[in-house]
Amino acid sequence: MSKLRILYVASEINPFLQTSEVANFLRSLPQAMQERGMEIRILVPRFGLINERKNRLHEVVRLSGINIAVGDEEKPLIIKVASIPNAKLQVYFIDNEDYFQRKHVFHDKQQKFYEDNDERAIFFCKGVIETVKKLGWAPDIVHCNDWMTSLIPMYLKTTYKNEPLFKDTKTVFAIYNNGFSHTFGDDLLNKVKMVDIDDTILASLKSKDFAGFIKIGMEYADMVVKGSEVSAELNQLIEDFSKDKNFEISIEEEQQAHDELYGIYTSLAG
Repeated sequence: MSKLRILYVASEINPFLQTSEVANFLRSLPQAMQERGMEIRILVPRFGLINERKNRLHEVVRLSGINIAVGDEEKPLIIKVASIPNAKLQVYFIDNEDYFQRKHVFHDKQQKFYEDNDERAIFFCKGVIETVKKLGWAPDIVHCNDWMTSLIPMYLKTTYKNEPLFKDTKTVFAIYNNGFSHTFGDDLLNKVKMVDIDDTILASLKSKDFAGFIKIGMEYADMVVKGSEVSAELNQLIEDFSKDKNFEISIEEEQQAHDELYGIYTSLAG
């Protein structure tokens, strides 16, 4: 088999930002797959906690300049890049002044959940796909991690399904115990919609909460995996939703997870 192209998408990655196990997993897994001969790209948001000077981020002008629609508004997409120290890996950062230039991730300094976290997720998911289009890089696998990436499998199977770049792309959705209790506003579905996406496609998201984002990620992904510390409640949600889905490994022991994911990637790519 020729070497696979794998796109990793997450809300965080070491050493730039760590708030959960996602950051460590995203640091180790892409490097492990690169060492097995696979071609890797990594995209994350450029949250305000990430020090651009310290981490040597710089804007990629040729990739920036796209406007991303979120509901009735359009926001400019800025792409930055940095290298992971002591690794031959680059990380692309999705940035926008309104959404990501804050000194906190999903909660403000009073620990209040940002009301526009839904818009930030929508912008990020669309921004990832548009960035890959502009790169002209056709991924065999898109490995989405955590709720903030959950709309990507749906967008790839609807709006972008006829894009030549994504015609053979398969998606993996990894679920972690990073839930929230917030319920978004009634306009969530309208914000998520694109020209060919209606309420039927978004039925799993109608609860407008964390469970809704997890459900829509599971519904449209080709494969689903679980993080190592999934709560009993979240595990039940996964089991209830998994009757007609192909669910696979739990991400617990690192080397075992790498080996099993390698097998998943090669089987999905066929």
